[in-house]
Amino acid sequence: MSHYDSVICNELGLDFVSVILQDTDAYRRYRHLLLEYYPTPEQRGWPTYLVVSDPEGEYIIHGGLKGGIAKGDFRTRLAALVPD
Repeated sequence: MSHYDSVICNELGLDFVSVILQDTDAYRRYRHLLLEYYPTPEQRGWPTYLVVSDPEGEYIIHGGLKGGIAKGDFRTRLAALVPD
């Protein structure tokens, strides 16, 4: 599914970063964003998506999506989170 997700992100002008728990370097780099938006595991879905501007600097979290989402719904919901 991440291939489809990354294609949709690219079509919307976003970069797609896949962060899995087994990739400890990437997880450590982006964990603070996940915990700020979804502080407890019960709030997260599988998978979890965040729309973030400047994730490595003065970041802004524009919103998040969680759980398995149908392809058409994913595009619509993600587009609604993209900043102008």
